Amino acid sequence: MAIFKVNRKETAPIDGQKPGTSGLRKKVVVFKQPNYLHNFVQSTFNALATDKVKGATIVVSGDGRYFSKDAIQIIVKMAAANGVRRVWVGKDGLLSTPAVSAVIRERVGADGSKASGAFILTASHNPGGPHEDFGIKYNMENGGPAPEAITDKIYANTKTIKEYFIAEDLPDVDISTIGVTSFSGPEGNFDVDVFDSAEDYVKLMKTIFDFQSIQKLLSSPKFSFCYDALHGVAGAYANRIFVEELGAKESSLINCTPKEDFGGGHPDPNLTYAKELVARMGLGKSSPQGEVPEFGAAADGDADRNMILGKRFFVTPSDSVAIIAANAVQAIPYFASGLKGVARSMPTSAALDVVAKNLNLKFFEVPTGWKFFGNLMDAGLCSVCGEESFGTGSDHIREKDGIWAVLAWLSILAFKNKDNINGESLVSVEDIVRQHWATYGRHYYTRYDYENVDAAAAKELMANLVKLQASLPEVNKIISGIRSDVSNVVEADEFEYKDPVDGSVSKHQGIRYLFADGSRLVFRLSGTGSEGATIRLYIEQYEKDSSNIGRDSQDALAPLVDVALKLSKMQEFTGRSAPTVIT
Repeated sequence: MAIFKVNRKETAPIDGQKPGTSGLRKKVVVFKQPNYLHNFVQSTFNALATDKVKGATIVVSGDGRYFSKDAIQIIVKMAAANGVRRVWVGKDGLLSTPAVSAVIRERVGADGSKASGAFILTASHNPGGPHEDFGIKYNMENGGPAPEAITDKIYANTKTIKEYFIAEDLPDVDISTIGVTSFSGPEGNFDVDVFDSAEDYVKLMKTIFDFQSIQKLLSSPKFSFCYDALHGVAGAYANRIFVEELGAKESSLINCTPKEDFGGGHPDPNLTYAKELVARMGLGKSSPQGEVPEFGAAADGDADRNMILGKRFFVTPSDSVAIIAANAVQAIPYFASGLKGVARSMPTSAALDVVAKNLNLKFFEVPTGWKFFGNLMDAGLCSVCGEESFGTGSDHIREKDGIWAVLAWLSILAFKNKDNINGESLVSVEDIVRQHWATYGRHYYTRYDYENVDAAAAKELMANLVKLQASLPEVNKIISGIRSDVSNVVEADEFEYKDPVDGSVSKHQGIRYLFADGSRLVFRLSGTGSEGATIRLYIEQYEKDSSNIGRDSQDALAPLVDVALKLSKMQEFTGRSAPTVIT
């Protein structure tokens, strides 16, 4: 057994290490600066309760992006020096963000140990590579992201840190081979356990969904399927679940080999970046070669986000979570006894609200950030939740879960077709969505992203929108001068949330303009980028009249888009004549 010593290293604070809604994200070159990662990791250990570090078990893995393998070795050596008893690492350093949550909550080591938390190495849907993005966040013993009380403490520690501890002579661990490597240090034994990345997660999925019914659907000659991992960590799960467990053809999987640079692409599952899947599903500019699949889905880099497509049909994330909630009790065994409640992030369309009202379910509107859902779930108040930013999940873990969402949709399709599996034609994704609209009404919805905008200009734009809210008559006068076919604003505010579980208050969570006819404009600065600022603009119109639910979304939203861009003076403040991404 190798023996290691603990080294105390002097350091000094480094500016800009404030964790955002999903941890600390910066360019790789920033993380590679001397002591940059070390400072943040030590500041995290210092922020945690002693029993969550000394003698504890922690997980260290991520989406496999560039610099992950180096970072894992650094964190392992620092964990050893800080008195951690054992570190669990997914094979090859790969664990999806939802799988990490599952491992914390479900996995029991051979010695009966349970994880008390995890360092997740990911920048989620941001690009990877030597000149792209890296990220790190800490998840707690419930499997969810660290709450603000902890992230604030981490940040405070980064501003005063003077030293970190590392076992410099601890040899690098082979993370490509499953097994336990043991070491001995000043405080006793230290183990690194490299384990199968998919085993615990697959086991959990099989307790939630009826895999046999999904197998029947996938085996139908009328059904075809396509899954795009965008060269992210979802590829480590796709073959195991969709091919080995559910019997899909290997040709159904595309871009399912995890790569450090995501194959040079942008691992964000939307209509702009998932180009190959979009083309295959008949939604691209050119017609696809051969038959268009009935069902398609994509994941982001760390597999917590998802995009759902039908044949030549896009399902908005806002509709997706509403449809899952509306069908969960019938189609998914895990929810057979009913839903405890449902929740959505504030910018997400109100489609879920209508389902909750019709089904008499508890409903919550929370700020952007999965930790808010986690509080509700821990209190037994929420079963299904979602964000418009392609995140959907349930209380089986405390993170959004892209593969779970795909299995939920396959379960709904299997349920809708259970008596017609070999019929002339199957109930399609589009059929399910249009029936939902006919029942609950349609929320026309789009999001404009302006990425890497000058941060000062972005703040000025937002400040101007807040200033305008002081006089709604003035706002309506401006709007009437832009479009005469848009109703008046009846309420405008900055969204503020009081958590019903812990009483904490989250302010300045987005600027809202609410119209008399139920339309909404929402403006928000995103905290998920690695540089500059990202302005997100959300535009929504609710249509109850069944004769109007089949309109082209772009046409239906055009008046509100015009108002949003001119009211906010988007081009004047940002210099941008068009958004970076439209979803």
